[in-house]
Amino acid sequence: MVNIINECLGEDSREQISAGIVVKAMLLNGLGFVSAPLYLFGQFFQGKATEHLLGKDVSSEQLNDDRLGRVLDGLYVSGITSVFLKVCLSAVARYGLSCERAHLDATSMSVSGAYLNSSEGIPIAGTVPIKLCHGYSRDHRPDLKQFVMNLVCWGDGDIPAFIELADGNQSDKARFAGVIEHFQHQWDFDGLYVADGALYSADNIKQLNSLRWISRVPMTLSAANSLIEEIDESAFESSALSGYRIAEVSSCYGDIRQRWLVVESSQRRGSDLKALEKRLEKATRRTQTQLDKLSRQPFACEADAQQAINKFEKTLKQHRLTQVVIVEKPQYDTPGRPAKTAIPTHLNYHIQASLTLDSDVVERHQRRAGRFILATNVLNSPAFATDDAHSQAADELTLSADDILTEYKAQQGVERGFRFLKDPLFFASSVFLKSPQRIMALAMVMALCLLVYNLGQRQLRQALKSANETIPNQLSKPTQTPTLRWVFQSFMAIHLIVLNGQQQVLNLNENHRKILRFLGSAAQEYYLLC
Repeated sequence: MVNIINECLGEDSREQISAGIVVKAMLLNGLGFVSAPLYLFGQFFQGKATEHLLGKDVSSEQLNDDRLGRVLDGLYVSGITSVFLKVCLSAVARYGLSCERAHLDATSMSVSGAYLNSSEGIPIAGTVPIKLCHGYSRDHRPDLKQFVMNLVCWGDGDIPAFIELADGNQSDKARFAGVIEHFQHQWDFDGLYVADGALYSADNIKQLNSLRWISRVPMTLSAANSLIEEIDESAFESSALSGYRIAEVSSCYGDIRQRWLVVESSQRRGSDLKALEKRLEKATRRTQTQLDKLSRQPFACEADAQQAINKFEKTLKQHRLTQVVIVEKPQYDTPGRPAKTAIPTHLNYHIQASLTLDSDVVERHQRRAGRFILATNVLNSPAFATDDAHSQAADELTLSADDILTEYKAQQGVERGFRFLKDPLFFASSVFLKSPQRIMALAMVMALCLLVYNLGQRQLRQALKSANETIPNQLSKPTQTPTLRWVFQSFMAIHLIVLNGQQQVLNLNENHRKILRFLGSAAQEYYLLC
C-alpha cells in the first residue's frame, strides 16, 4: 500500500517522510483502538518503536498535523476513488479474493465545526468536493452537518471494493443505481449485487435490468403491503436456515420479471409481537384518555354529539367504539341539587362509549410480524419454474430461495463495516480538517483501515480453519472466528527494547506466536520471529 500511495502522489527527495509512510502511520493510528484520535497523531507514536514500524530515521516529530494535512490534500488531488481502486485491485490480486458478490450500502457521517462549502464545485482528478450539509441522519444527530459514504464490499470477507463520498443530503434511492454503474465501469463486474430497500424502485430496476441483483422490497409499496398481509399460510415452506420460513411468488413490478420472497423470521416475529403489544397498550391508554375527555364534553343537541362521535371514530387506527349511546342530562339555573318540582332550563347531551381493540387491525399487524420481502431478477431456481427459455439461457446463475436469503443476510457485513468506521475517534477534532476536501481524503483513509482490518481478519480465520486450529477468545474459549480487534488488544502489552545494541521483544507468549504464524511471515518479521 505504501508503494501504491507513493506512486499515486509522487515522491519528493526533499520530504523527510513519504506520503505512503504517512498513510501507513494513519492506518496504525486508526487500528490502534485506543483513545488516540488523529488530531493527536504525532503523540500516538511517542514511546512506540516508530523506526521499527515505519522505517529507518522516521520519528514521531515528523508525523505532525501539518504533514498529515498535506498528505490529505495530495490524496484528494490524486483522486479519492482512483487511489482507493488501485489499492483494492492490489488486494484482490494478492489475497485471491472472490469477486462474485458485491454488497452496496450507504451511511451518513456527522462532522462538527463550521465548514464552508465551495460554491464552485470544481472537480479535481475526477473528484467533486462534497457539500457538508444537513440531511437525514442515521446517527440521530440532525443538528450536525454530515456527508454520505456509499460503500461496495465483496462478499468474500466483507472487503471494501469501492467508495464514493456524496453530499450530506443525498437520496440513496436516487443515487444507488448510479453508484452501481460507476462501480461496474471500474470493475467490469459480472456477479450479483445485493442491496437494501433503497435500491428498489421501478426506475432503478429498469436501469439495472441487464445486471443481476437482490434487493429488499420497501414496505412503502402498496403491492408489498398487500402481499405480506394477504399471503396464505400454506404458501410458506421451512427454510434450511434455522428459524426462517419462505414463500415465493412471481412479480412484474416496474415491468421487470422477478421473484419475490416473503421471508418470516421466528426470532424477529417474537420481538415484533412484543413491540406490537407495547404499542397497542400505549395507544389504548392515549385513546382512552381522549375518549374520557370527549365523554365529559356537553353538546347542545344530539346531532352535535353524533357528529363528534363520527369525527372521533375517524381518528381511530387500532380501536373501535362499542356500546355507544348519547345520554340526555337536564340542566338547571339554580346551583346545588335541584328540587323534585324544579323544571330544567335546557338539556345537554353527553357521549358514553366503550373502547375496544379492532380485532381485524390487530390480526393484520400480527400477520406482518417478522416478515419482509426480498426481490431478485435471477429467475433460475430449482424450485421456481420459468417458461422463458431465453432468460434461462442468458442468465446461467441459479439461486434457490435459501441462497437468496443467505446472500441478503451477508449484507450485514457492510453494516458492520459502517459501525467500524463510525468510531468517534476518527472525527474527534477539526484541527487539521479545514475543508470538505480533507474530510473526503480522511474518509478514504478510514475505508483503507476497514480494508486492512477485514483482510487481516479474513486471513487469520481462513488459516485457522484450514489448519483446524483455534485460539482463545475474550472468554478464553477456543474459536476459529476471532475478531481482529480482540487480537490487537491481546498484543498491547508487548514491547520492543534495545539492549546492548540488540533488539528484543518482551511479553511475547506462545499464544502470540501461534497467532503470528497464522498471519504469515510479514507479521512475524515485526516481532523478530523470522
